[in-house]
Amino acid sequence: MPLKMVDATVSTFEGVLEKFRSEAPKNKANLILFLADNDPSTSLSWCPDCVRAEPVIYKKLEASSDDIALLRAYVGDRPTWRDRKHPWRADARFKLTGVPTLIYWENNGVKGRLEDHEAHLEHRIEALLTGK
Repeated sequence: MPLKMVDATVSTFEGVLEKFRSEAPKNKANLILFLADNDPSTSLSWCPDCVRAEPVIYKKLEASSDDIALLRAYVGDRPTWRDRKHPWRADARFKLTGVPTLIYWENNGVKGRLEDHEAHLEHRIEALLTGK
């Protein structure tokens, strides 16, 4: 099973991250995807960049024969995310400024990242995965 996905919210993130970190050595790549919650009225993400990037990211990761772990971290609804005091905006490990943000996680830290304006580009995702 090459792609393993786990989900977290702001309230569950630290516990999920701890398990993710403990299992990281078993995988060729470990990624964290910060993305917007779905809008209950539409069942779609409230973030157009997330809507555009998610299928491209999943397609690229699922095509890999390597064992890849993906932690999907949902930032909350639009008002929650827009709050400048959002925990992941202030967290020195992540310093999020936009969603989606795809992070390559290695040795308990951020090795690389794709920001909201580039997370939908296949060649950038490939470069992140290969370290190029």
